Amino acid sequence: QHKDAYQAILDGVKGGAKEKRLAAQFIPKFFKHFPELADSAINAQLDLCEDEDVSIRRQAIKELPQFATGDNLPRVADILTQLLQSDDSAEFNLVNNALLSTFKMDAKGTLGGLFSQILQGEDIVRERAIKFLSTKLKTLPEEVMTKEVEEFILTESKKVLEDVTGEEFVLFMKILSGLKSLQTVSGRQQLVELVAEQADLEQTFNPSDPDCVDRLLQCTRQAVPLFSKNVHSTKFVTYFCEHVLPNLSSLTTPVEGLDIQLEVLKLLAEMSSFCGDMEKLESNLKKLFDKLLEYMPLPPEEAENGENAGNEEPKLQFSYVECLLYSFHQLGRKLPDFLTAKLNAEKLKDFKIRLQYFARGLQVYIRQLRLALQGKTGEALKTEEAIVFLLLQNKIKVVALKITNNINVLIKDLFHIPPSYKSTVTLSWKPVQKADVSQKRASEDTTSSSPPKKASAGPKRDARQIYNPPSGKYSSNLGSFSYEQRGGFRGGRGRGWGGRGSRSRGRIY
Repeated sequence: QHKDAYQAILDGVKGGAKEKRLAAQFIPKFFKHFPELADSAINAQLDLCEDEDVSIRRQAIKELPQFATGDNLPRVADILTQLLQSDDSAEFNLVNNALLSTFKMDAKGTLGGLFSQILQGEDIVRERAIKFLSTKLKTLPEEVMTKEVEEFILTESKKVLEDVTGEEFVLFMKILSGLKSLQTVSGRQQLVELVAEQADLEQTFNPSDPDCVDRLLQCTRQAVPLFSKNVHSTKFVTYFCEHVLPNLSSLTTPVEGLDIQLEVLKLLAEMSSFCGDMEKLESNLKKLFDKLLEYMPLPPEEAENGENAGNEEPKLQFSYVECLLYSFHQLGRKLPDFLTAKLNAEKLKDFKIRLQYFARGLQVYIRQLRLALQGKTGEALKTEEAIVFLLLQNKIKVVALKITNNINVLIKDLFHIPPSYKSTVTLSWKPVQKADVSQKRASEDTTSSSPPKKASAGPKRDARQIYNPPSGKYSSNLGSFSYEQRGGFRGGRGRGWGGRGSRSRGRIY
């Protein structure tokens, strides 16, 4: 009954603007009463979604969720996903709202449409569908995001992760880490394994390939926040010690202005706190120790008159040493007799001389930094630019002071006989967190303990000679370390992470 009348409404999409506006409203309104004309009705509404008149398009898009019933829902979700490519902001918002409406009807069906386009759709559709998931999933209520729905998201995401760019990978990790079912220890372990698979830790590391290096860093940045005392970083720490540290000086990066060596050392330091039992601990500790020695110079030789025989003092790279010393201190706890039993007496003596020289330089720098941080008034603060510059300089000096204090505490530990590994420090670029009983995942490196009462770091004051400190170097990016992607990969999707095959073009409703 009234089938002919409904057919006439469907035919209205071929009429003028008034007929089309009426059709855009009445086709969805009576859709459920004519199941035998379902395909024709949906196709007619789609024609209106592509009309030249923007008001007609918006009306047609707004009503699309009314077609999302039964077997039609995945198709409608697929269509709405394709419509995310719209450049009209009002249309784009309507599509977002329509997708959220279908989510509340059937989350799995809607996800099916979204993932279908992510896997097979146009680049612009894929990009916007991924961003939709990364921003909107967290806004959905628990009754929509059930355990079954979250499992479906994980399963489909694994398919997508077989071929992604760096930026897409970061977004998917954001999506997955936000799922309630993956907040548990086993869930975080799953995510770490997923990242390790992406990092391809079984492959031969090529330090001269910027994409290979960038891929490892991107993946490691995503893994670091997942590590805890129950979710270990052993696989990543082992890979860094065995493959990355020996090639540290030859690392290349596509990101302009990035201190790639410091970036790697910071990541290693953060991961070292959560390293579990390591198979080749002594061998990897030796690699770490050797790299540390490269940045801890011997004191310059003195001429007969007591002055330096060389032209200049060695440069002390405090930022690098903080990371390497912290990592060595963390792993050294697992093999506390490394310095005494695994090194010969001559090497241990050499190491202590280096530590002593570094410690002397530290004491001078710490005093200089504290003096520099004292308030300035008068001429120095007359202009706004001067104030901003001073604040920036002070911020850098505060971080520098954290670095030098950290190194000082760790050196004091290693000067114990036998060397101690009891002190804990907060890495200079990490915020200091107050202990909170309610926090389930208290970070092991944010606690503080009193330094040993007896410390033999550096020589006693000697009035016979004024000490001239070596010049020091801090990173220009002090305190600005971030896990976020820095610049991304060069070129389009597939660069360095595998190329995606050709996909169909045009409308596939």
